[in-house]
Amino acid sequence: MTSKHRRQFLGAVASLPFTKAAIAQDLPLTPACGPQAAPTPRQTEGPYYTPNTPQRSSLVEPGSKAERLVLAGRVVDAQCRPVAKALLDFWHCDENGEYDNAGFRYRGHLFTDAEGRYRLETIFPALYPGRARHIHVKVQAPGRRILTTQLYFPGDARDSLWRKELEVVMEQRPQGRLAAFQFIVDA
Repeated sequence: MTSKHRRQFLGAVASLPFTKAAIAQDLPLTPACGPQAAPTPRQTEGPYYTPNTPQRSSLVEPGSKAERLVLAGRVVDAQCRPVAKALLDFWHCDENGEYDNAGFRYRGHLFTDAEGRYRLETIFPALYPGRARHIHVKVQAPGRRILTTQLYFPGDARDSLWRKELEVVMEQRPQGRLAAFQFIVDA
């Protein structure tokens, strides 16, 4: 991503209120889509996936003191066309590095809008032994194959699964961290 695109993105996302479900209007294409673009890389779902998550755009648990994270972006095809009504199913560990395997803490799904945009409010996941910080996600364009992958954070390449192509763009703000990622799917 060029520094110009990064500044445009951070300006758009930084203006998002943390308490509203607003979605940035002009996120940059990160990673870029176009004729030579590869789909978002697949990765393992890991041992902690739970199906049938609740539909919600905020995974923040009541009373949580963890640092907030807003993850926003788009789901597009390789020609940069937005994918409306794409399903995004997210899960990650809590502020102690633990997964909820009995319920749905820090788990949930949402759908993209008509422009392929999504916005998730959650917490910045903790480290746990042997892994880089990450957020798991399954992305599915309507009627298409599910993409299972993981998103990573800048400067946190601490395991063999971490991939630069799956790194979010991120900025620290007073309200928490702002991050963005564009999924490129076969649609």
